[in-house]
Amino acid sequence: MTDLSTLTIDEADKALKAKHRAMWASGDYPTLAHDLIWSLGPRVVEAVGIRPGEHVIDIAAGSGNAAIPAALRGAHVVATDLTPELFGEGHRRADEAGAELEWRPADAEALPFGADEFDVAISTVGVMFAPHHERSADEIVRVVRPGGRVGLISWTPQGFIGRLFAALKPFNAPLPEGAKPAPLWGDEAHVRELFGDRVTDVQASRETVRFAPFATGEEFRAYFASHYGPTIAVYNRNADDPAAVAAIDDALRSLGDEAIARDGGIDSEYLLFTATVR
Repeated sequence: MTDLSTLTIDEADKALKAKHRAMWASGDYPTLAHDLIWSLGPRVVEAVGIRPGEHVIDIAAGSGNAAIPAALRGAHVVATDLTPELFGEGHRRADEAGAELEWRPADAEALPFGADEFDVAISTVGVMFAPHHERSADEIVRVVRPGGRVGLISWTPQGFIGRLFAALKPFNAPLPEGAKPAPLWGDEAHVRELFGDRVTDVQASRETVRFAPFATGEEFRAYFASHYGPTIAVYNRNADDPAAVAAIDDALRSLGDEAIARDGGIDSEYLLFTATVR
């Protein structure tokens, strides 16, 4: 495992991004996105009111659960992601739906586009995982024209996925210097601070999506242990410690069982944030 503390800032950042890319390429995120959160894509597209002919960037698009419905509205869409390994399934689903769009490998913190190039920027539980929040917010404002719109969906710290990350924290590596926890993007005050007075017409609401397939905490644990990159990374990091692996199993199983007992299923809360660039 790379020791980021021994590297220069640039080298450490490259190593961190390589680690993130490998994490999201592991498991089967496209299947998870289709099974659990595909509905979030149309939700953010509706919230920002994407129209035919608009130029749209989907940041950290994964396999396209927001980019594809945006393209089906007649927008010119560029789907970007740090992990282009996810694009293969996106191409397949886009072809199946009859959607035409462009797929571009890109870092959310250093987008390869000019200023004011897009009418709309969207991201569905994607940009939140870029480690340096200020950089990502700066890039969103830079590439969207004045009067253009921003629509983001992010897991909240208090919601199910936020609690998942809290449960995994004791078994995970500490965040590198300058990096911030992903679920902070689900805190309205944090996102407002990131964008500051560079945006107006801010709307923020907490909503939930149900992870329908899981009847037990063990079903949830097994699925996320095989499909979800962040969970897989924690298991891999502790693979040589049977006691830690058992503790991770127990933590995930308990998390799922508690949610199912309380809500009759696993409901995950997210923040829907929309705004207009000044």
